Amino acid sequence: MSMVQVEAVDEHVRIVRLRRPERLNALSIDLAVELDERLAEVGRDNAARVVVLTGEGRAFCSGLDLKDYGVIPNIDGLSVHRIASRSMRTYSQLTRRLRAIPQPVIAAVNGPAYGGGMCLALGADLRIADEGATFNATGIVNGLTSAEMGAGWLLPRLIGAANANDIMLTGRRIDAAEALRMGLVSRVVAEDDLLDEALAMAASMVRYSHHGLEATKQSLWVELEIGSLDAAIEFEDRNQLMAGFTDNLPTAIRAFDRDDEPVYLDEPRKDLFDQPGG
Repeated sequence: MSMVQVEAVDEHVRIVRLRRPERLNALSIDLAVELDERLAEVGRDNAARVVVLTGEGRAFCSGLDLKDYGVIPNIDGLSVHRIASRSMRTYSQLTRRLRAIPQPVIAAVNGPAYGGGMCLALGADLRIADEGATFNATGIVNGLTSAEMGAGWLLPRLIGAANANDIMLTGRRIDAAEALRMGLVSRVVAEDDLLDEALAMAASMVRYSHHGLEATKQSLWVELEIGSLDAAIEFEDRNQLMAGFTDNLPTAIRAFDRDDEPVYLDEPRKDLFDQPGG
């Protein structure tokens, strides 16, 4: 049975669901490989505009499966060290994949998000949680390091060094209310309302320009690595100019004048090139 289910909610929204509920959706090699493949497929789906990532059952993802973590494919002729390195990249690649796909990803965190599960949430663009969600940097609890799958880079940028250090060095569990206070998640809802809330968010987002959604996601990730305000503004200016060459802004103005909802098609704007008297 597939361990990752992709569901088309409608033309533009996809749910990617982890499906190892009997193991609290713990990350095995097989699950990580399949999740990477499914995310890549969704990324190539030109109709998809927003992705919701969640877990089946009572957990989002409980981290690395310590009892059945599996073996990476194609290991013939590899040394133990090379097998270990490739195994690590199988997991860490998921953070890169979440960043690389063009669609914004909403992590709908249901229940525990531990270790690699917390890292999956960090790799998403938006995080919401139900009231039973908990977060934990499990690596340090298991005698390893909490800095995995990019967590040591992402978490301080999301919630500040003080809160990130508290989570990653103490190994304590963070409940949904504290995650909201820290800014680790942006919304907390009742357990029965989580998926509906995520889909409502997605529905509100797909009303906007497809190009605008993708460009905004790209900008938010890229600007985490830009070292100065001046450079960020130069980057944003060019992105905004590109969007301005579509007919989206005139479409918005016409719709607002009619007290109507605009429908953005990202078509080229022609009036910019009309000659006076032409």
